[in-house]
Amino acid sequence: MKTFTLKKLASLTTATAATMSLSMSFYAGAASAQEPRGAVYTMTNSTSGNKVLMYKRDNTGRLGTPLQFATGGTGTGGSLGNQNAVILDRANNCLYVVNPGSNNITSFLVKPDTLVPADKVSSGGRQPISVTTRENLLYVLNAGGSAGGSDNISGFTVNSDCKMLPMTSSTRPLSAANTAPAQIQFTPDGKWLIVTEKATNKIDTYSVLVSGRTVGPRVQNSAGTTPFGFAFGKRDQLYVSEAAAGGPNAGTVSSYKIKSNGDLQVLTSSLPTTETATCWVVVSNDGRFAYVSNTGSQSISALKVGFFGDLSLLTPGGRSGVTPPNSSVIDLALSNDGLNLYALDNRVGTITVFGVNLVSGGIPKFQVVTGLPVGSNGLAVR
Repeated sequence: MKTFTLKKLASLTTATAATMSLSMSFYAGAASAQEPRGAVYTMTNSTSGNKVLMYKRDNTGRLGTPLQFATGGTGTGGSLGNQNAVILDRANNCLYVVNPGSNNITSFLVKPDTLVPADKVSSGGRQPISVTTRENLLYVLNAGGSAGGSDNISGFTVNSDCKMLPMTSSTRPLSAANTAPAQIQFTPDGKWLIVTEKATNKIDTYSVLVSGRTVGPRVQNSAGTTPFGFAFGKRDQLYVSEAAAGGPNAGTVSSYKIKSNGDLQVLTSSLPTTETATCWVVVSNDGRFAYVSNTGSQSISALKVGFFGDLSLLTPGGRSGVTPPNSSVIDLALSNDGLNLYALDNRVGTITVFGVNLVSGGIPKFQVVTGLPVGSNGLAVR
């Protein structure tokens, strides 16, 4: 019996070592290219014709050469100060893209190797910059544009063919006419819509009715300056990046509890990243880690998330990952399996690919894709 146990232990040890070796190879990006298992999507945001760029991703998360699909609309050619310009629905059947230069939204049917144009509709306002979808609802955030339009949100119903039908009486204002909004998104339970306003330092919550229309906004003060991107964790927790008006090394992140009446209860108030222009946020599938981009300091900060939503830096000094020199990271996205983090830069035109260690939260970098147009915007992954 003793001999059998020792042999069994040796066998298990060998198997564990082999598994660790494979994991290390994966995170180092040393695994050979495999058949595509998904894709990464961004948009060119071109003034001469907006296009979706589709990069197939292999089993390591590496990206190949992009395919291009015209949206039938136009972009602005510059930064939009936004998150969620390009999104997938929960089932990954539909892709939605804003056209901020032509004030409309385009949808595509998602196929394994291509995108099929499905629909294009007016955004219900000027300069759409962010969209969110849940079940048969889609809402867009309009930033007003340079022609003096007012900021608003507007709703649509969507079907399985990715067709979008505007909902009457669904357009609602933000806290003021010109707030420099950044993002709109449904809460995971679908009861609320959240919008961040950079210029006013406000966060808006809208109650979602059974009809799909909303009541609000319920306007609340942000814990920090320049609330920007956000993401949701477990147990009604909300994590918001704070760009601090781009002040050097002044970026912060706050966490909140979303209460039953839509009020936001501060859990962690403005945790310093020690980096510049902390702007975009994603949260791991298990809710244990959050990642924020620091646009002004070419870095990614990883955060540990406590059970009650409290935040702390994973890496002392706040730099858990770095992007190319002179880059300006303007969006982040995690793959569905949580094994890869993608960072979009629209200054030198790159997507940086990181592995994600599901145990430690570390994000080793293993690929930089170049050649994207300056001004590219939005990032979605399947």
